[in-house]
Formats: sequence, C-alpha cells, structure tokens
Amino acid sequence: MHSIIVVPMYSTRPDDHIQLDPGDSLLFGRTARARGPHLVIAHEGVSREAGEITAAGAYWRLSNLSSAQTYVVENPEGAGEHLKVPPGRLDAPVPFEFSRVVLPAGSELLTFDVWAPRHDYLDRPGPRDGAPTASAFPLDRGKRYFQVLVALCAARLREPHAPLPTAEELVERLRPLWPSVSRASVAWNIDYLAVKLRLKPAPDTTPAGGPRLNGKKERLVSLALRFDLVREDDLALLSEKAEAGR
Repeated sequence: MHSIIVVPMYSTRPDDHIQLDPGDSLLFGRTARARGPHLVIAHEGVSREAGEITAAGAYWRLSNLSSAQTYVVENPEGAGEHLKVPPGRLDAPVPFEFSRVVLPAGSELLTFDVWAPRHDYLDRPGPRDGAPTASAFPLDRGKRYFQVLVALCAARLREPHAPLPTAEELVERLRPLWPSVSRASVAWNIDYLAVKLRLKPAPDTTPAGGPRLNGKKERLVSLALRFDLVREDDLALLSEKAEAGR
C-alpha cells in the first residue's frame, strides 16, 4: 500500500490522486518544477515553491517554504483538532489519518487533502527485529468511514441477498449520528474505503453515483463480510447511544 495519498483541490477522480511511498517527497506551489512530482496550486497568492510533503511510513511531514504565511493542517474528523506550521518550519510531523492543508492565499483559503491510510502493527511482543507487519485491512472502528462501512453492510449481515442501501438510504441511516452527512460525504468515505481496502479500480468510468459507485459498494460489502471486517456487534455503532459514548 502507498504510504501517503495527496488529493488535490477539486479532485473528482482517483486518477487525480498523487501517491507517495515512504521517503518520497512532493513539492507544492504556484509553478511546476521542470523535473519531479509537483502539486500545482495556480493562485497568485500562493508562493512559487510553497511547501513540501514527505511520506514517512504511516504518517507524513510538512515543510513550510513560505517566508510569511503560517499553514494550518486540520483533522476533518476531529472536534477542531489542528496544528500550525509556521513560515520556514521544516519536516513538521502530521499524525492525522485524514488531513486538510489550509493555505492563506490573498482573500481566500485554499485547501487540499492528504490521506495516511497505512497502519503498521507489532506482530509479537518483545524486541523488534526488521520491519513491522503491515495490516491487511487497516480499519479504525472509531472513524466515520467505518460507520459508513457498517451502514453499507447492515442489511446483508441479517439477510445475505438483501439489496444494498442507496446513497439516500445511507444518508438517512447515518444522519442521527452525523448531522452534517450528505451524499457527497458518503461517496467520499466510500472512495476512501476503496483505498484502505485496496480494491482494484472499476473497469469503466461511469459518473459518480451511477453503476461504478454501485459496483464499488458491492465489492466493499463482499470483502468486508468475507473477512469479518464488519460483524453483527458492530451494528451498535449505528446507534445514537454509541455515538454519544464516542
């Protein structure tokens, strides 16, 4: 699995994502470099070389190459959780699985997302020799995406041949726990689950919400139930009481 995935602003397709392996770096700014990967942010308020992202296994580091602007890295799933990276700060570690990098640009705030879907686990107690074991299915049951996966699987946990919920049904099922949920946020989480669980891309490019999204849901549910990634007791996560406990 790629260590870090950068999702440019206004990205609508997985083909737009920039994938970084451990040790890889990605410069971002107003102008592209002649060689090497670069995330172009075409705005006059962004420095020509604004910053650099470096993948470091299960997390990433951010260097602020601006001379005047502080950057903010938000955790979209946190309760306002964020960190500041002041001008000139190099290799600030970012611990969030989901991150939104916010760049001040004139009168606007520009953003792009960074995902860190890789989780490593110790496979036995005691001294560690060699690289840690990468998890086959690195899911965090405390995240919104896992609630979306449980909601997707709920009907088939009870009836193996039940139809999968539509996007509207998923929104209604999740709204008591997640008041701001929308079709777009559900689709985003389904896309992220496909990355986490390393599903191969669908062979067609049908617009979002059509057969391609439905096929992705079908493959996610099939994989989750085959390997017991979602179990009957996980349905408790869809109750308002469970959300209050979180």
